[in-house]
Amino acid sequence: MEARSQTPPLDHHQSSLTMNPTNNDDTIDIESIHDHQEETQQQQHQNQPSSINTNKNYLHANDQKSVTNKRYMPLLIINYLLLFVGSISSSLLSKYYFIHKGSSKWVSTWVQCAGFPLLIIPIFLPNLLNLTKRIPFSDFTLKMLTLSFFVGIMLGFNNLLISWGVAYLPVSTSALLLSSQLVFNLILSAIIVKQKITFSNLNCVILLTLSSIILALNSSSERPKGLTKKEYFIGFFCTISAGLLFALYLPVVEKIYKKVYCYEMVMEMQLIMEIAATVLASIGMAWDGGFKEMKRESEEVFDKGSRVYWVTVMSNVVTWQFCFMGTAGMVFLTSSLTGGICMTALLSMNVLGGVLVYRDDFGGLKAVSTVLCMWGFSSYVYGMYVKMLEEKGKKVKESNDSSSMELISMRRSGGATMVQ
Repeated sequence: MEARSQTPPLDHHQSSLTMNPTNNDDTIDIESIHDHQEETQQQQHQNQPSSINTNKNYLHANDQKSVTNKRYMPLLIINYLLLFVGSISSSLLSKYYFIHKGSSKWVSTWVQCAGFPLLIIPIFLPNLLNLTKRIPFSDFTLKMLTLSFFVGIMLGFNNLLISWGVAYLPVSTSALLLSSQLVFNLILSAIIVKQKITFSNLNCVILLTLSSIILALNSSSERPKGLTKKEYFIGFFCTISAGLLFALYLPVVEKIYKKVYCYEMVMEMQLIMEIAATVLASIGMAWDGGFKEMKRESEEVFDKGSRVYWVTVMSNVVTWQFCFMGTAGMVFLTSSLTGGICMTALLSMNVLGGVLVYRDDFGGLKAVSTVLCMWGFSSYVYGMYVKMLEEKGKKVKESNDSSSMELISMRRSGGATMVQ
């Protein structure tokens, strides 16, 4: 009896974990289970913000539109190179076709979209090289298919208008007239995709628009020999209309791409658009006898011979596809306004190409127009560079905050374990 009275009392945790001597079953006190559940719920609640932030960071890192994604900068450079090469080469080759007595606007329209089989390469190559586990077209929905088809029809009409403009105007004039689409691109982007109007993009749009106005003041004396006044103004009107339609095309495509997270999906949608545009051009060629005319044109009309004719046509198919691939990539990775500005800036290179290759006139007003074009583009690139640095700094800060929260929660959970 005295030995029992000298035994020290058990504390709460020891008593709760001690088996009941009156019960032969190895049961644990209910109160200890309740305490353990409360502690577990508190730990889960403390870890919840960090798990959410980790999930957000994971999704953000796998979005190729994110500047922190490792594929972002290589894709941006590749697509701008495609746009650069495609824009200049396609413009010069289209003019070469018309200069050497090629006359079919439908052929010129058809070559702008008939290169869609080339898009199979960027669609399937990443999967074949094990760069991604995503299966091509696995995320493609009926809604995306329908939108891509109708945008492709719009693109087909835009291609036709460009063909008419190139046929009747000097390369330098038609190239710089297309820069007029930029002001409409800014307005439509603000309406459709809520593009913020800043000093940088507004300054760029104003300078490039002034560039087009100066060109228009000097364009009346540039009509090519043998071209009637009516045909010249048809070309002028078609070029302006093509610019306006393209200004609508860019923000519409950007709005669609907002639900796309990888470059392969962009190329898949671009493939459907190009197929739709090719169908429209093919119907027009069949209705107008364009396919028979193409064969006759290569053998009897084109003054450089049949071989050079087909080399010109097929080269134009490839370069136009480069141009549209680059445009789609730029819109996906940046914005519709940035894509339009990059294309407009390349127009000044088209001007120089037309002057160097085809000896287009390059008077004082056109020189001023080109300088304004390059000035506007340079100011926008600087503004975009500053914005990119700010976004990177913001992402780094968010990542550091997330890591700090995880570390704090781990310390708290570790401290709770030590107390137990």
